[in-house]
Amino acid sequence: MKPLAERMRPLNLEDYIGQQQLVGPGSVLFKAIEAGTLPSIILWGPPGVGKTTLAQIIAKKLERPFHILSAINSGVKDVRETIQKAQKLQFFNRPNPLLFIDEIHRFSKSQQDSLLGAVEKGIVTLIGATTENPSFEVIPALLSRCQVYRLKPLEKEELITLVNKALEQDEYLREKDIKVEEYDGLLLYSGGDARKMYNLLELVSNLPDDEGMVVINNGVVKQAILDNPIAYDKGGDQHYDIASALIKSIRGSDPDAAVYWLARMIEGGEDIKFIARRIMISASEDIGLANPNALLMATTCFQAIQAVGLPEARIILSQAVIYLASSPKSNAAYLAIKKAQSLVRETGALPVPLHLRNAPTQLMKSLNYGKHYKYPHDFPDNFTPQDYLPDEIKNRRLFEPQQNPAEQKIEKFLKDRWKERF
Repeated sequence: MKPLAERMRPLNLEDYIGQQQLVGPGSVLFKAIEAGTLPSIILWGPPGVGKTTLAQIIAKKLERPFHILSAINSGVKDVRETIQKAQKLQFFNRPNPLLFIDEIHRFSKSQQDSLLGAVEKGIVTLIGATTENPSFEVIPALLSRCQVYRLKPLEKEELITLVNKALEQDEYLREKDIKVEEYDGLLLYSGGDARKMYNLLELVSNLPDDEGMVVINNGVVKQAILDNPIAYDKGGDQHYDIASALIKSIRGSDPDAAVYWLARMIEGGEDIKFIARRIMISASEDIGLANPNALLMATTCFQAIQAVGLPEARIILSQAVIYLASSPKSNAAYLAIKKAQSLVRETGALPVPLHLRNAPTQLMKSLNYGKHYKYPHDFPDNFTPQDYLPDEIKNRRLFEPQQNPAEQKIEKFLKDRWKERF
């Protein structure tokens, strides 16, 4: 029997739940589908939000030949064979086939290169699906030939709708006496992933009580996961959960836990570049100015693992993870940019003070652009007080040094110069 997620896969846009910003009436992608003028596209979003389903619906709607390749199982040879098949279909003005590549971020540069000519000449229209940022994982030449569409995690109401539809429409679930007392457990453990939620729903639907009724509540869901974690995660979707555990262990200064979760990711076949990127983010977000060398270590790690590759890359990753977990922690840089962005949204586009503006022309000079600017290097200690913020937010504090030796040194430096602000 097919899994519930496959049985409930919608066949048209009318039954497709979520992503209305992309496929709702009037949206750009909806108009392209309706007009039959679909460009090559990349669907970027977390697992279980409808990327594969949307690709299949598009193919059905456009009535085009549809080829599917998985980046996990396919090589350059498979890509070329598929393109050759597509070329043979180019006669009598037939529309070009759609080529769907799942997990396109796992394609190597040479595999992606093999797609370029076919996409550029219109032999195929590419639909790529990825959970990773295509800016990092798709080669620029291919990315420039595609429109990128971002898919969002499904909202609570959308997930509840999917649960109710399954209970009402699935031929197997309809035969059971199922009562949903609470949805929160299903939603919490699925994390916006419809496939994971369907797996979980199917799991608990096979756990009737003594009277033959299936009662779904938070306790039942939690117990089902504890009793049968493999069945719950049969799609292998712990990707983000384990990445989260790694980062939180680094943030919590526990090198043993951090290296354990790193090992789980490596043993699970995780992309080492994915791991290294998260380590770089943590180095800045969680350590930052408390130990600026952490970001240098993380950046060097990212470069080194690409040069070395597995299995030795695991040692480099381990070194970086242990170093970060053992470093003093500060999120001052993260909080500062968060405050600054909030201030920008609150105050709008405030004008740059005249003395800070560039004055490359005589007209700009006559308008006092750059006038009264004090060049700090002309003063003792390379500093002189002057206003650098717009008048409306003058002296506003955004960066708050935290209680660690490195940032206390920074605070002393700033207090010596900006006495009225610190």
